[in-house]
Amino acid sequence: MASEAEKTHALLQSCSTESLISSLGLGIFCLVADRLLQFSIIQQNDWLRALSDNAVHCVIGMWLWAIVIGVKKTTDFGEIVLAGFLASVIDVDHFFLAGSLSLKAALTLPRRPFLHCSTVIPVVVVTLKFTMHLFKLKDSWCFLPWMLFISWTSHHIRDGIRHGLWICPFGKTSPLPFWLYVVITSSLPHICSFVMYFTGTRQMMSSKHGIHIDV
Repeated sequence: MASEAEKTHALLQSCSTESLISSLGLGIFCLVADRLLQFSIIQQNDWLRALSDNAVHCVIGMWLWAIVIGVKKTTDFGEIVLAGFLASVIDVDHFFLAGSLSLKAALTLPRRPFLHCSTVIPVVVVTLKFTMHLFKLKDSWCFLPWMLFISWTSHHIRDGIRHGLWICPFGKTSPLPFWLYVVITSSLPHICSFVMYFTGTRQMMSSKHGIHIDV
């Protein structure tokens, strides 16, 4: 567990100038990207709309994790790419529910697929942490539950502006205001970073991999 001094240091770093500028850039990207996706040339083509939407999920996931860890060395790019993959791979459940590889079938589902239930996120994160502890991977891969949490949460929040959040078994919320989506997304890396410091995950990552979280 982190000391009080380390917790204070984490709080200060979570509001550093670099991280705040990066988050501002992310917020601007969210504003611009989702407005561009409304162009008729994209909306009228199912493949272009689906690929563009998924690409935005991917970029947001990568951007968020880059803010969390800071890009200190070339090996960090592997983690950033993995975060983007996790943020975008959720949409594969559309095809599972459709029972088909047809994009048209995946886009016209009678209900939302299971990975789009927000309750799944804490369940999967806790299960992953338990599994890592069981197989003694908690040091080497201690970042993975955090990466999965921030990547999947960003996907759900962004989808929430159209469909609301589906919180099993309580139902779903109203669609999220666009401004709230931007604010939550921009705040995610700072919240996640601080909690990582608070729980000692940052120290574990630094000692095992030389990863320096500079946010």
